[in-house]
Amino acid sequence: MESSCFLLFLLAFCSSIHNSFSNTTRDLINTNQFIIDGETIVSSDGTFELGFFNPSGSSNRYIGIWYKRILPHVQTVVWVANRENPLTNTSSIQLKVTKPGILALFNDKNESIWSTITSRSVQNPVAVLLDSGNLVVKDANDNNPEDFLWQSFNFPTDTHLPDMKLGKNFKTGHEVYLSAWKTDNDPAPGEFTRNIDPTGYPQIFTKSDTDVLYRIGPWNGLRWSGAPTPLLTQSKLYTFQFIFNEEEVYYIFSLVNHSSVLSRIVMTSNGDIQRFMWVDQTKRWHSHYKLPADNCDTYSLCGEYGSCDIDNEPICGCLEKFVPKYPQQWEKGDWTRGCVRRTPLDCNREHVFIRYSGIKLPDTKHSRYDKTMTLEGCRQVCSTNCACTAYSSLDISNGDKGCLLWFGEVIDIRKLSDRGQDIYIKMDSSEQESEAGSKRKKAKILAVSFSLLMATILLILILLWYKWKKKKLKLKEDFELPLFPLSTITRATNNFSVNNKIGEGGFGPVYKGVLEEGQDIAVKRLSRTSMQGLAEYTNEVIYIAKLQHRNLVRLLGCCIQGEEKMLIYEYMANRSLDSYIFDQTKNKLLDWPKRYHIINGIARGLLYLHQDSRLRIIHRDLKASNVLLDIEMNPKISDFGMARCVAGNEMGSRTRNVVGTHGYMSPEYAVDGIFSVKSDVFSFGVLVLEIVSGKRNRGFVHQDHDLNLLGHAWKLYKDDRSLELVDEQLDDSCNISQVLRSIQVGLLCVQQHPNDRPSMFSVVHMLANESLLPKAKEPGFFTERNVYDDENSGGSQTRSSKNEFTITVLDPR
Repeated sequence: MESSCFLLFLLAFCSSIHNSFSNTTRDLINTNQFIIDGETIVSSDGTFELGFFNPSGSSNRYIGIWYKRILPHVQTVVWVANRENPLTNTSSIQLKVTKPGILALFNDKNESIWSTITSRSVQNPVAVLLDSGNLVVKDANDNNPEDFLWQSFNFPTDTHLPDMKLGKNFKTGHEVYLSAWKTDNDPAPGEFTRNIDPTGYPQIFTKSDTDVLYRIGPWNGLRWSGAPTPLLTQSKLYTFQFIFNEEEVYYIFSLVNHSSVLSRIVMTSNGDIQRFMWVDQTKRWHSHYKLPADNCDTYSLCGEYGSCDIDNEPICGCLEKFVPKYPQQWEKGDWTRGCVRRTPLDCNREHVFIRYSGIKLPDTKHSRYDKTMTLEGCRQVCSTNCACTAYSSLDISNGDKGCLLWFGEVIDIRKLSDRGQDIYIKMDSSEQESEAGSKRKKAKILAVSFSLLMATILLILILLWYKWKKKKLKLKEDFELPLFPLSTITRATNNFSVNNKIGEGGFGPVYKGVLEEGQDIAVKRLSRTSMQGLAEYTNEVIYIAKLQHRNLVRLLGCCIQGEEKMLIYEYMANRSLDSYIFDQTKNKLLDWPKRYHIINGIARGLLYLHQDSRLRIIHRDLKASNVLLDIEMNPKISDFGMARCVAGNEMGSRTRNVVGTHGYMSPEYAVDGIFSVKSDVFSFGVLVLEIVSGKRNRGFVHQDHDLNLLGHAWKLYKDDRSLELVDEQLDDSCNISQVLRSIQVGLLCVQQHPNDRPSMFSVVHMLANESLLPKAKEPGFFTERNVYDDENSGGSQTRSSKNEFTITVLDPR
């Protein structure tokens, strides 16, 4: 009886300890605690979490580590413990720490399914999940990393996390490398690995089993020799370094700001390497770079002495003074056998070294190095060794330092132009003589043609001077636009008085002025520090001077004198639309009839730009602050500095410089730079929903969800609750039929795919008639939530923005 009571007491005691542990967020497991399926431990800063999980599409369970901070948007697993021993039943499974210092996964029979290893024992072992995502087993009272019994950073799976060393310890022989998942839903080790190979001079290889797929070249003191563009220099977000000494070799990257940036390097199940950055704005992982970047990254694609240039066709060619080893195979596109010297090299004959610039350094597996030798000393060593075929600088971080020597034929070369390096390849001396003869011929040709070249340059300078002299007259001649004298504008604005200033935009300040005949004007004055310049100035003059419509702001003329460049517009007494609809006081002045009138006016103005004008104009920056209101509250579209014209029946184009304002740009324009009349339609749809709701799309916050204004409107529309979107100031003046029609038209305009959006002709027709509207589909960016708004609550008469950026978004695993 006493023994039974004791057992019951012991079970209750253990249960109490376990329950106490499970109900409290902890970052460690000790010998008195364990976790079961459904329980987790979390790093002290809340970034990482460890527990049981199953991959998408799989019923198997694993112990893993994932990002806690980005849940519930996506579960991103960064490490898996029992990747080779999946669990099909986690009943009675426990993860616990045992003495002398082992973390193990036990089944109901207390048999170990997976465990760590240790070479020594401690009295009080614990397993701790660090803020870096590193799971460590250590003595509870010892925080020295050198004394850790075991750590997951020494046994990564497919993910390279910040502060994790990827490389090899020469003293212990232990190697840290990445191993891809077998498939996207099976974390078992796949065929692909990524490791630092210390043979010769160290370099990073990506392999399929034992076959090399690609490499990014040896470390040159600044970067990997063949690194893609995002890896050329240290980033503002992260830094990286390469350590190579007698004890170890490793590559490591660190985040500049751990608290606000999440970044990881992943080896995908198909062997690609990608760096992902988490973007809170889109709630997605965005790809920063990807390897291989193109076909030229394929290992030894062009064979020995062959050079790959992705901008050439075909992409493989022989280095200068080399010829294909098997010409017939080469012509058929089989480059694997590579190239040979045009003049065979004989060690017993005199030889020279030819420099080849702008290349990714060859495979260094058969190389030797000296960190102290000069480049000249390197040449001498290679010259006296018959087996040496080439040499290069080892470190270019501060001039040329050190020596890297190749023995045997060189392979895996590609052209990198501006970011490549120099290599010196041993050649027969006759090649240098022929090169010298060729240089002498070129010198004679240059000498003969020098006089003609100088005459040509002089003629070009004369033409440029003439063009500059005509610049002021060009606008007037081409567009018949009045030119105002600077003195007239100075008097009209009281010498650009601060009291006359009515706004400020990307172009520069805006002043109210009064001409001598009493006409009110608005003057946009190009600031000398403006991000915009003559191109935007001319762009606006070209387009707006040829456009005449009641819903477009009217350009009265311009002023160009010295460095002064100004545009003179009709004055809009009520400034911009955003100064009303987003202002808690002034929005009461816009009842529903006025807002509906403004929506229709903007639609007619866009229809004119897209279809009825002499030019097909795409505005590219339609937003509330670029819609001005005259004395009768008639809307007029302004600011054509970013506008583009497309010819004939073309509907759009593509650009690398994405300009516009966050919250109004369509998905295809913001992400891929594709702009069209349908991207203007998207901006119009956003504007309609803002006019109806009185809320900005960018910065919209709702207590029940994290959606932006588009997502909120879509959610209400699907639930047949669209009237909840309406600005409460419109309760007394609301025309329910018009409001619901406007909301549905707005949602039709912001649909994800451009082809689903209506034309402005259809929009004008839908707003003016009671016809049945098509059902709206999911909007673009409807999951986005922006918590920062860079526009002031008040508007100015002419406000423009120029946010130039290029975004590349790839979907991670």
